[in-house]
Amino acid sequence: MKKYFNKKFIIKRVLPVLGGALLGYAYYYFIGCTSGKCAITSNPYISTVYGSLIGILFALPSKKKEKRDESRSTDK
Repeated sequence: MKKYFNKKFIIKRVLPVLGGALLGYAYYYFIGCTSGKCAITSNPYISTVYGSLIGILFALPSKKKEKRDESRSTDK
């Protein structure tokens, strides 16, 4: 349980989600439409959730490239 609450976990997983939520709300606040016709930007809750979803995409681990073994090359 202790490994989930270390600094590396918070920096790599939690901060992107919170940052995305903050940016989603900022998008609503500064750019959002006031007429109510825009589904995402007219509601602060929806824009915050969409921002946090984008943050989750950044927080997910990417696929690591495998190092190729130089001795196993097919060149003869």
